[in-house]
Amino acid sequence: MELSKINRVFFVGIGGIGMSALARYFAKRGQVVCGYDKTRTKLTETLEQEGILITYLDEDSALPSAFLDHREDTLVVYTPAIPKDSKILNHFIDKGFSLKKRSEVLGIISKGMFCVAVAGTHGKTTTSSIVAHILKDTGYDCTAFLGGITSNYNSNVLFGDNNVVVVEADEYDRSFLTLHPDVAVVTSMDADHLDIYGDKSHLEESFRLFAGQLKAEGTLYAHEGLPLEHSISYAASSSATAKAENLRVEGSKFVFDYVDATQSIKDISLMLPGKHNVENTTVAIAIALQLGIDAKKVKQAVANFKGVKRRFEYIVNNGNQIYIDDYAHHPEELKACFDAVRQLYPDKKLTVIFQPHLFTRTRDFADEFAKVLSTADELLLLEIYPARELPLEGINAQFLLDKITLTDKRICGKDFVLQHVKNTKPELILTVGAGDIDTIIDPLKNILNNA
Repeated sequence: MELSKINRVFFVGIGGIGMSALARYFAKRGQVVCGYDKTRTKLTETLEQEGILITYLDEDSALPSAFLDHREDTLVVYTPAIPKDSKILNHFIDKGFSLKKRSEVLGIISKGMFCVAVAGTHGKTTTSSIVAHILKDTGYDCTAFLGGITSNYNSNVLFGDNNVVVVEADEYDRSFLTLHPDVAVVTSMDADHLDIYGDKSHLEESFRLFAGQLKAEGTLYAHEGLPLEHSISYAASSSATAKAENLRVEGSKFVFDYVDATQSIKDISLMLPGKHNVENTTVAIAIALQLGIDAKKVKQAVANFKGVKRRFEYIVNNGNQIYIDDYAHHPEELKACFDAVRQLYPDKKLTVIFQPHLFTRTRDFADEFAKVLSTADELLLLEIYPARELPLEGINAQFLLDKITLTDKRICGKDFVLQHVKNTKPELILTVGAGDIDTIIDPLKNILNNA
């Protein structure tokens, strides 16, 4: 389907972060954009305020008249998270509409453009956001489709006037294989989505296929140690090709030097904490320099990058209490997040509120989760957020809690969390998870600000 021939777009699952970015893109182009989601959220309310019609009823009768019957100029975009028995989804299937996944639509949009695609089991949202910000802030410009709300722009889609597009390439169900980038990044290849891939070897094979999608004269960047041939390595390591050196904490910021084979940038200041974010920034700098952007402008852009919502986001920092929220939902992400917190606040008691995401992920990585969570000082564990899955016998919060060696631990609901925080006033709180744990962010913020 050609982009120029699309006049109407319906999104089945419009509330997803990647789907909403596409919805905003087509609305900006002047197409008629509507959508369905089962739950009203802050994001869907924002889309409605921007003029996008959204229904929350999974019924044919809830569809706008423009989407009742098949038309050649109409595109339907759906997310694999939508149940196969969805009435709206099946309406479009039965009527013969053109249905595409988000990744396929990104392939359509990026076709003919200079594409920078960032993939990885974790780190891709922050890395793609830093790349896009540097290109925007330095005046190089780009269009970008991101997997999070960037704090600098308060959006997950950026609009540019040139032929450059930055996309977050999702490995879930091999979606990124619809892209043909000019520059590709692989941040990580840790085992994940084993409900789709079965084992790590099949996941790694998918990333190799993604790397193989690179255009003939394209450039592949991969985190040092990843088994990808013909790639430029990056890391906070002396053996990487593009590297971060002299890493240190100054105040509440991380500072480092960028070094590659031909140039260096000294004393780069980064608001985002943690070695992992320094490495994410390192590859973003390498890409910017490859594109010919002035090193001084790159350094300034990095210094004013404010991060991504729910990626080590400070919710409260009032001198008495610190509350940080993070999207981490994989053991490696949790470890990186915890390490960053400990580096910044080594003497404070850490209270962690964690919501596991998916029964299969909890089952597959229970020992790894337990090892990381055991390093907290206090743990409030919520029940597993099922997302697209049905329950698995014996896999629940108690199953995970039993493996955690920490003494101060308990399973609780959200109401208990709020009351507990109100009563105990912890000095350092971290909420982590990818489910609906974000619904307690504002209540916790209010409690702490009024403590």
